Amino acid sequence: MRLLHLMFTLAASSILAQSQTIVKTLPGYPGPLPFKLETGYIGVGEDEAVQLFYYFVESEGNPEEDPLIIWLAGGPGCATLRAFFFEIGPMQIQYGNYLDNVPALQLDPNSWTNVASVIYLDAPTLTGYSYTKTPEAARSSDTASASQTAEFMRKFVRNHPKFMKNPVYVTGISYSGIVIPMITEELYKGNDEGLEPIVNIQGYIAGNPLTDKTSDLNSRLEYAYRLALISPELYEATKKDCNGNYARANSNNLPCMLDLDEVDQRVKGINIQQILDPECKPATQLFKSVNPVTKANPIKMLHEVADTFCRDVYYDYATVWASNENVMKALNVREGTVYEWLLCNLDMKYNYSNPSMPQYEFNVESSVVYHERLTKRNCRALIFSGDHDMMVSHVGTRKWINSLNLTITKSNWEAYYVNGQASGYTTSYARHNYSLVFATVKGAGHTAPEFKPAECFALVKRWFSSN
Repeated sequence: MRLLHLMFTLAASSILAQSQTIVKTLPGYPGPLPFKLETGYIGVGEDEAVQLFYYFVESEGNPEEDPLIIWLAGGPGCATLRAFFFEIGPMQIQYGNYLDNVPALQLDPNSWTNVASVIYLDAPTLTGYSYTKTPEAARSSDTASASQTAEFMRKFVRNHPKFMKNPVYVTGISYSGIVIPMITEELYKGNDEGLEPIVNIQGYIAGNPLTDKTSDLNSRLEYAYRLALISPELYEATKKDCNGNYARANSNNLPCMLDLDEVDQRVKGINIQQILDPECKPATQLFKSVNPVTKANPIKMLHEVADTFCRDVYYDYATVWASNENVMKALNVREGTVYEWLLCNLDMKYNYSNPSMPQYEFNVESSVVYHERLTKRNCRALIFSGDHDMMVSHVGTRKWINSLNLTITKSNWEAYYVNGQASGYTTSYARHNYSLVFATVKGAGHTAPEFKPAECFALVKRWFSSN
């Protein structure tokens, strides 16, 4: 219904509004913004039928020299406003406070815009405020999304020539781990082929990245064992009976099925995105039906403190803010293109138990091959994982990193410190002109910057400055 409404609305108008807007004030924030915010659309794909919406914040440090990064929120289908408010953006929501009839906003001292110019992109299409001009363009996929984002990046640099010399990094979190190395490689290839403008691509950053859809899921068992969520006996029996394959286990293998059922029983009360948070969703199942997708009820702002802390309730504030007409006017969202703003478009959300979706084709099983190609480039990579994330655990991430056969350099599981406290561990790798730093973030969950913003900011700041 959302898609059909958009198509009929857009068919009535063939004139596109101004593509770039400098936003000086926002509902919910008192006074002028203390940073430079631009919003706009860039058309990509055939006949530019896909119109991708972005927020762009110039570096609050040294925009002439600081890196230019593009951030992808994952899902796929999650709006980048999630990053803007909850992860690496310049603003936070003041929970329970309101101004201009919307949730009140405040500045975030750990914004990555302190050290980089950041493009927050609503991608793929039908994410956030992005839309399509034709019904045919609405369906996307891993490969199409990567190609369109690379095209977006080249057009963005063309439209902002002052950033042509700035080092560029492709960054993001969660499901974006599938497309980040694909986009990065495509930008390198485009430069090789002489596409204009040349993008000064230097590397990529991936947080809690889904990379191999089978291996990452399989690694949940070992992670659950390491964190004492299942017994050693159950761990060993499951490994033996399932031959190490849990994500694609043979349903006719009865001992394996029984083991997996018992594993699910042991972790059913655990929040796999942050194992220390309460589980507020239906019971977790690690290998059969992972967090079943359900349509959310209409948003109701909560004025009373709930008996149980549920982090997802915070996201309702973002939905209320982004759905407000005055907010959309301030951001210069094109009229008639938004039927219902969603923090995450569940019509394209990846679900292990049902990977086929009408709006999105999950056609890349593993992006490890793209990491392998990038090891032949003059390229830098930062990969970080919250050590309390069981959804895409550091166990699986280290396995695919090890498969690249890089040489460990400088540090091997060396602690790094923020405010005098050990905040995680790093291992540095290299091969020729390629380098990769893997870091854990102590106490962080699936979207690490949301749980440990100061630690993640310090980590990326040091990594940028180490170049």
